Amino acid sequence: MLGYILRRLAGFLPVLFVIVSLSFFMMRLAPGGPFDQERALPEQVRANIEARYHLDEPLWRQYLRYLGEVAQGDLGPSFRYPDRSVNELLGLGFPVSLTLGLCALTVALALGGTAGILAGLRRNSVLDYLTMSVALGGVSVPNFVLGPILMLVFALGLHWLPVAGWGTWRHLILPSVTLGTFYAAYVARLTRAGMLEVIGQDFIRTARAKGLREATVVLRHALPGAILPVITYLGPASAAILTGSVVVETIFSIPGIGRYFVGGALNRDYTMVLGTVVFFSVLLLFFNLIVDILYAYLDPRVQVR
Repeated sequence: MLGYILRRLAGFLPVLFVIVSLSFFMMRLAPGGPFDQERALPEQVRANIEARYHLDEPLWRQYLRYLGEVAQGDLGPSFRYPDRSVNELLGLGFPVSLTLGLCALTVALALGGTAGILAGLRRNSVLDYLTMSVALGGVSVPNFVLGPILMLVFALGLHWLPVAGWGTWRHLILPSVTLGTFYAAYVARLTRAGMLEVIGQDFIRTARAKGLREATVVLRHALPGAILPVITYLGPASAAILTGSVVVETIFSIPGIGRYFVGGALNRDYTMVLGTVVFFSVLLLFFNLIVDILYAYLDPRVQVR
């Protein structure tokens, strides 16, 4: 297992190299620059600023310089936040985004897993059709539509929850539900499919023939095999929840990474956008590795070498 993990970690390097390279040149090819403003800067002031951030160097030298800094874990200074590095800004925003992401993932697994299990156990019943219809609706409604609807109903209409902001557990409910509903729908569909595949297997019939309670048969015998498709999905889903929180954080005014990413994209803050892309890419690769390990642990037929 250790050898497999080390090989996977070594395989991350060329993937990150490609991601950093493509992101770097795509940002530089975009029109505009980090210091383009409505009122033009004096030529000498612009030259001094560009010299400070090495923007006066040839593009290939800037690229090599950035690669060297990233290899040392330095994502560079922010162009739009004076005297602040990208590492510092990500360090401030990531705990908030991580908290929101974990709550949204909990919502997705709790709602989607429960709905999928019930639908799989009651195949072709009213409950099955109802839960899958709700799941289809959850997939169809994007975050930027669901979020304002929840705000109108539960914050502005019923006054049960705060409209936006961050600080207490009540501020977590609406953004977590908004972010987790889409993934809960997918979890429900995958759990149902896995449950239908497992529930008719011989070992399930054997467990029932032994006189075990239905809850024991489902939770101890059927569920570990039924959630394998969900485990596979959790790798990219976990990273997608963190990256997708950019929209939700903007809607609910949450001080996470999304605020810096959106601001960096609008202001052509090269290092901020590149640093966020690299950071999210590392998270995605890491989550996929964790999923592979969990998959091998839950299914003895899978061997990692």
